Amino acid sequence: MEIKQFFEKVWSDYILVTPQAEQINQLFLWKYGNALNDHVAFRTFNLNPMAIEELEHFFFEMDYSFDKEYKFAEKKLYARSYTHPDELMPIIFFSQLLTEQVSQKSQNVISNLVRQIKKESVRDPSFFYSGLGWEMPTYDEYLTLLKESEYAAWLSVMGMRANHFTLRVPSITEALDLVESNRFSLNTSGGRVKGSPELLLEQGATLADCMIVTFKDGIKQTVPTCYYEFANRYFDQSGRLYRGFVTSSADKIFESTNQGEI
Repeated sequence: MEIKQFFEKVWSDYILVTPQAEQINQLFLWKYGNALNDHVAFRTFNLNPMAIEELEHFFFEMDYSFDKEYKFAEKKLYARSYTHPDELMPIIFFSQLLTEQVSQKSQNVISNLVRQIKKESVRDPSFFYSGLGWEMPTYDEYLTLLKESEYAAWLSVMGMRANHFTLRVPSITEALDLVESNRFSLNTSGGRVKGSPELLLEQGATLADCMIVTFKDGIKQTVPTCYYEFANRYFDQSGRLYRGFVTSSADKIFESTNQGEI
């Protein structure tokens, strides 16, 4: 699949469950005249056929290269980033839950979901915007995951799609002020701004949109969907724009899909 078509498809799916993103994108186009996409993030489980190692070849086929790896011990996550030779193309941030590190009860729920994925569905990059490849879990199964891993619970009801897109901005505080002044709620976990110029990256994000889902047992509940992120990147000592991520900041960005007590 041609790279621009791929991201157009991913974006179209993303805004179906993240209406704030389209509104914010238009807001930045009006304010600055452009809206450069810094990176796109995907979530997955480290189980075949949806593990990173099974899916990253689609990025390589679109001329992306592996860049760096990241570990999030507390959240039981592993991630890789991929960059394109055309620096106007978004960076890809692909993370996965290390399922062997959660309880056997949660592992059973996750395994039951993943085994429902049809093999033919992962033969095409459209898998990255395919949504649920399994039956919706029961509400009890969702709560089982939520008690251990918000990440796993989110993935169980949202499936394969962009977790967030990210606007590259010249000033993180100005961007967040603009977003907040237009009544979008921000993720303040770890501070309104995560990172610093010294770390070569400053980030901020909205809180995820929400939608009502019907679980397998008929229970209806509101769950978080996806969010919009903002990134201000700095040049390193060699004069190159920093294209990596700061683990401590990304750890807090993950919490944009957290929800309160339910």
